Amino acid sequence: MHLVGSARRKTKHPAPLIAIVGSDGSGKSTVGLALLAWMQTQRPTAFCHLGKQTGNIGRAIARLPFVGASADRKIVSRSSKARDEKGAGALVSLIIFVLSMRRVFRFLRMRRLHRKGIAILTDRYPQAGIPGPMDGPGLVARNPSGFIARFLTRREQGLYDWMSEYVPDLVIRLNIDLETALLRKPDHRYESLQRKISDVPKLTFNGAPVLELDSTEPLETVLEKARIAISDVLKQYHEVL
Repeated sequence: MHLVGSARRKTKHPAPLIAIVGSDGSGKSTVGLALLAWMQTQRPTAFCHLGKQTGNIGRAIARLPFVGASADRKIVSRSSKARDEKGAGALVSLIIFVLSMRRVFRFLRMRRLHRKGIAILTDRYPQAGIPGPMDGPGLVARNPSGFIARFLTRREQGLYDWMSEYVPDLVIRLNIDLETALLRKPDHRYESLQRKISDVPKLTFNGAPVLELDSTEPLETVLEKARIAISDVLKQYHEVL
């Protein structure tokens, strides 16, 4: 167990905010649901998924008979243009922006629950520093073509900047190797998993304390280390009551 930053920080939220991050296959949902059951014995807690879940849509399209694989390749190709020098056109930019808004709406719902004093445990967390599939902005071309694409690129970046300013009390980072992730998620794209696993260690979450965990360890070992770190956060909130 390795904690980057100090979990002994002045509380500034109405209730604890814990984020679980990691690539697909790292066990976020399994770890999250187990920690949720434990946290709910300590205080009212909600589990909020803050991803866009566009990968599920893509995999569903890819499984369609006859046209699925071709359609999936076209979607991946067009999406990648949003991150090149000139960016995507207006239509693709609009689609990517709308999908980002799914995350914004989930984030707003999480904030509403949090303001009521409910502790929050999240699966994923938006960040503005590393663009791409690890919960960062998707429209990041340096010179987007056209007024609409430029406007949407700036607007999306602004939304991610705003969301990332709401800093968690603790980030639990589940690290995993590519081979294990592929064994756990055989239906996921190799390149996508490789990119996510590469990006995960780079995420800083605006200086939030980060608990580094090896998700290839036994589940109970991972959970015990996470519970120790979360207990310290819960104690801080208990002290200010």
